Amino acid sequence: MTPTIAAERPDSADAMQLIAELEDALAPLYPPQSRHGYSVDKLLRGRVAFFVARHDGVPAGCGGVQIYEDYGELKRMYARPQFRRLGLGRQILSRLDEHALKQGIALLRLETGIHQREAIALYEAVGFRRIAAFGDYWNDPVSAFYEKRLS
Repeated sequence: MTPTIAAERPDSADAMQLIAELEDALAPLYPPQSRHGYSVDKLLRGRVAFFVARHDGVPAGCGGVQIYEDYGELKRMYARPQFRRLGLGRQILSRLDEHALKQGIALLRLETGIHQREAIALYEAVGFRRIAAFGDYWNDPVSAFYEKRLS
């Protein structure tokens, strides 16, 4: 069955569970000051457009995009391990691209951790290129920064 990806509030039960799982996965890899993921409250306050992917009705992944004046920043990208390698990450990214373009944004940026090898491979495969730190980020040695022009 083809996954469905729908806009959803980040404070829904399914979204909060996915975000908690992402935090649990990142906690042993990065010190607290190097984990830049937004809390559910900050996702809401920042008006992050948030999407949940479901596979056969089961929450399988999520991702969001925060729109700034001249770019969008990806937030909280995650796929549950049992749903990886099914193309779900690409589908979520495609949905985030569509949302950004509808908002008049043609540039996406993101921060990820250097230990997220699968995520980095996915980002690079869909056209993201490494850049310097942007926005409020600093040159954290465990962070990697990327951007992609949308067409």
